[in-house]
Amino acid sequence: MTEGRAPKGGSRRKPAASTRTAAPARVPQSRFGRFASVAMAAGELALGGLAEGVRRLAAGGGSGGASSATVFLSADNARRLAARLAKLRGGAMKLGQMISLQGSDLLPPEFAQALAILRSQAAPMPLAQLRRVLGREYGKGWQRRFAWFDEEPIAAASIGQVHRARTLDGRELALKVQYPGVARSIASDVDNIASVLRLMKVLPNNADIPAIAAEAARQLAQEADYLAEAASLERYAKLVADEPDLLVPRTHADLTTPRILAMDYMAGEPLETLADPAVAQVTRDAVGTLLERLMFRELFEFGTMQTDPNFANYLWQPDTGKVVLLDFGATMRFDATFVDAYARITRAVMAGDRDAVARRAIDIGYAVEGDPDELVDATVELIMLVCEPLRQRGRYDFAASDLPSRARALGFDLGIRQGLLRVPPPQTMFLHRKLVGSFLTLAHIGARVDARSLVRPLLDRLHSATSGDTGRRHR
Repeated sequence: MTEGRAPKGGSRRKPAASTRTAAPARVPQSRFGRFASVAMAAGELALGGLAEGVRRLAAGGGSGGASSATVFLSADNARRLAARLAKLRGGAMKLGQMISLQGSDLLPPEFAQALAILRSQAAPMPLAQLRRVLGREYGKGWQRRFAWFDEEPIAAASIGQVHRARTLDGRELALKVQYPGVARSIASDVDNIASVLRLMKVLPNNADIPAIAAEAARQLAQEADYLAEAASLERYAKLVADEPDLLVPRTHADLTTPRILAMDYMAGEPLETLADPAVAQVTRDAVGTLLERLMFRELFEFGTMQTDPNFANYLWQPDTGKVVLLDFGATMRFDATFVDAYARITRAVMAGDRDAVARRAIDIGYAVEGDPDELVDATVELIMLVCEPLRQRGRYDFAASDLPSRARALGFDLGIRQGLLRVPPPQTMFLHRKLVGSFLTLAHIGARVDARSLVRPLLDRLHSATSGDTGRRHR
């Protein structure tokens, strides 16, 4: 812990013990150093693919009619890649996280599951690196800004780590400190990782890798701008002001920079606490309903969505039943055309109108005019399956559902084995991350939620507003 000059009579008491993260590891900063690590990952993938090919030949399986690329899509190779990306952190690790959540859209289940380790806490940077970042952002003698500063992080993720601190005037803060070199390396990280995936044919042939990489780089550059995140946090607080059970921390402009975000320290339990069997089912259902309603409001009402539903981005306050929303770096805005397209396909799914789902899927880009009927039919089949919670009347038991495994199996069969699915458009990548992550969150906490009843009034209001606008335009 670092202590500043506490005011006369001021407290120097330490905060509650931090939640320990992984052992510190230096963050590679230079472009060459980060490229070298990616190159080593490529080499490991190549050796792993060779070993897998030899293993299959020795087993007498030959190619079995499978694509030569499948030797790279083993769980062992995915673990090797994940370990490299986790050491790099920054854009490289974040891209790996996003790929893992795409699941059957892009990868075989074993590969996506092995990459899922990237969604756990990252290793924090060493103390010397941390102090250099603080000195660069706050200037010499930065310690004098604080009554105390806890040098052990309470959390560490792909872009930065979080520290508790108290200012001289008594404000209890959480400071998100960005890893050095992350912001300037995002574009090169994404390009390098995309090149490796393209070279090793890890992604399907019809994947528009340049477009996916461009979308990922755009969003990650936003996540690395903490001034932009502070603005998103303040805007979001206004959007959810009518939700009394949602809390958003205030920002502190005097201690916020492009690489450090200062906000209120918010007390609470990890969201995973709700998974404890001792927590009443009615409580799990209430929190699950709150989070699901928020997600639908983000898409169909706000046109603004926090697209990273990581457990670490939420806290639960057992005494009040409130949920704290913590991270707004991955905030995305949707234009009216995008929102309307998803409203239309959602209505079609809920009505069970497969022909309308097919038309709306083409509007979004899941299929294209002129695609063979079997590809369109396969696309509709997968959409209807993954929207199962919306098609069910009454509460959907997320924990008891095997939908993720069924969706993975169907997506792999239709997309990878039969080649009957298009890779989703890049602009849908972050929405899919939120949809998949939200399902897994509700399943983990054991929530039962009537998703259909939550989304219907939002669709009705959106339809009324759109019809009114159309009427005015045509008058």
